[in-house]
Amino acid sequence: MTTFSSLAEAIRDGVKDGDSVAMEGFTHLIPFAAGHEIIRQEKRDLTLIRMTPDLIYDQLVGAGCVKKLIFSWGGNPGVGSLHRVRDAIENQFPRSLETVEHSHAAMANAYEAGASGLPLAVFRGYVGSELPLVNSQIAKITCPFSGEELAAIPSILPDVGIVHAQRADRKGNVLFEGIVGIQKEVVLSAKHSIVTVEEIVDELEASPNACVLPSWTINTIAVVPGGAKPSYAHGYYPRDNQYYKDWDNIARDREQFTVWLNNSVYKKGEQ
Repeated sequence: MTTFSSLAEAIRDGVKDGDSVAMEGFTHLIPFAAGHEIIRQEKRDLTLIRMTPDLIYDQLVGAGCVKKLIFSWGGNPGVGSLHRVRDAIENQFPRSLETVEHSHAAMANAYEAGASGLPLAVFRGYVGSELPLVNSQIAKITCPFSGEELAAIPSILPDVGIVHAQRADRKGNVLFEGIVGIQKEVVLSAKHSIVTVEEIVDELEASPNACVLPSWTINTIAVVPGGAKPSYAHGYYPRDNQYYKDWDNIARDREQFTVWLNNSVYKKGEQ
């Protein structure tokens, strides 16, 4: 049964130290506010899962929340590296970071397999790739019908799945519009799901081909206007491109990052 709560309550009750947490959104509807609340509550030893870890995962890693990252491509889109992630990998600051790297296709298939209740994902992939040499989670299997050699990886089954959406109705049904990445699979594959939304409405007014998640798939909904900023929410606000550019300098320097963290997340200083 879906419950409605504040964001602080949703994270307090839904995310525990040591959990595996998937926070998805592809350039659009990235759950930044939820990530910042995880930082504020000082959750620790998390395994973060994401197809394209960008700024919010850089921030979570820099804040010391993360012990392991399962991902495909990671970076600051259009700008450069994730400097807090690099510092953790190269210098173990603020702590060491274990990484497990996959391709986009592999992770998409693994999410779908998890959402379908399957233990593994099977697909054509990794032909000629060197990733199997450094990732023990990639296996080769033979199709029992055709004899074709295929790739297999474990399903993604997060302890917690967190996504942002445009709106929910009062019954707890949730609407996604615009670019939809792997959000519905995250919710369906996770043991516990948290959805932040821009607003609660009487009617979703879903357009053709929009994605609607029924209330029975969702554990907790929190109303967080602007919850995807600085990414964008189709129909509500645009992407803040300057934020992404500014982040490159902030994240390069440990002291600047700490000042940003105190002022913008913990709010211990002047804005």
